Amino acid sequence: MTVDPELLAERSASVLAHLDRVATALPDDPDDLRPMSSATDTVILHLWQAIQIVIDLAMSASVRLGSGTPPTYGDAFRLLAASDVLDSALAERLARAAAFRNLIVHAYGKLDLARVHAIAASGPTDLRAFLVVLRDRG
Repeated sequence: MTVDPELLAERSASVLAHLDRVATALPDDPDDLRPMSSATDTVILHLWQAIQIVIDLAMSASVRLGSGTPPTYGDAFRLLAASDVLDSALAERLARAAAFRNLIVHAYGKLDLARVHAIAASGPTDLRAFLVVLRDRG
């Protein structure tokens, strides 16, 4: 078991709620994601929160597997791949999501909103896939 089932259920519900907010606020046209707008703030905030929860679950799973505390958030996903918990391609995409989370936290004013739009449109699939992997390993 990689994560407590009750914790996973609660955290998964939270991730899905954040991703629903992203989907609701994300405009169809990337050019409609503008600096300092409500839609942009909603997309970025809720995407950040969903990614952070997935990172927290990955860190916890790594520790529970006996791999120790990963040195970086991205390494948590790589350790899970090395432990055959995650597919290596998914682990690398999730490591990039962790890097994107760091960009949000540390350089909000410098975000490329076209990139944010692309990540918000395609990234949730990987976050959901991670939750399914953890659930199925339970």
